[in-house]
Amino acid sequence: MATTLQVILQSDVDNVGKSGELVKVRPGFARNYLIPRSLAVPATTAAINRISHEKAVAVAKADKAKKEAQGVAEKINGLKITITRPVGEDDRLFGSVTAKDIENEVKKTGLAFDRKKMHLADAIKALGTYEVPVKLMADVTATLKVEVVKK
Repeated sequence: MATTLQVILQSDVDNVGKSGELVKVRPGFARNYLIPRSLAVPATTAAINRISHEKAVAVAKADKAKKEAQGVAEKINGLKITITRPVGEDDRLFGSVTAKDIENEVKKTGLAFDRKKMHLADAIKALGTYEVPVKLMADVTATLKVEVVKK
């Protein structure tokens, strides 16, 4: 009787491995725990081929998404938007400029991204030029230039 059995994990299992990994486990653990709970499937040739194909497809999708994000980042880096606001004494703004205001101005240029990706520490409350970082993906970041002028 075999001392170990190869299985492909369907979901993360503590102290065993992550989803999609090919691991060796004891036959009883696989037969009595992993397989009945649909945490793993036996490592047949077809299952191994399917997993490798799914990984290749996932890598291709990630590469495509990264290239699209880099294209958007280049457009954002070259973009400078101007927001006009009424001011009071000493050139202080009435209210503030928020991420939603910036998003609306960017949409007018034809470029669209989620305002939650903008990392605006606080709302802009003074006139001037600001650089707002926009994190599109984990490793793709752009800088949007925002100029706030008086009306």
